[in-house]
Amino acid sequence: MIIYCYGFFPQRECISIHVGQAGVQIGNACWELYCLEHGIQPDGQMPSDKTIGGGDDSFNTFFSETGAGKHVPRAVFIDLEGFCLANSNIINI
Repeated sequence: MIIYCYGFFPQRECISIHVGQAGVQIGNACWELYCLEHGIQPDGQMPSDKTIGGGDDSFNTFFSETGAGKHVPRAVFIDLEGFCLANSNIINI
């Protein structure tokens, strides 16, 4: 797993790159944990009491908010076999 952080303080943003079967499996476990820690639901939605500007915006380091209000991971998953990617919960966000 490779994590590349860019930006200047206070706007920190990280992109993670997961390569191969092991990378995808570890990345999937990591992103499930990030979702749990930041209160992001499996469909990418965040409860209204945790929206941007609600105090703790630390989730913006690892997630990007779409126009539809979904929070998607700043991640790239790469694997030549689609089995691990097809079974990933994060890919479905």
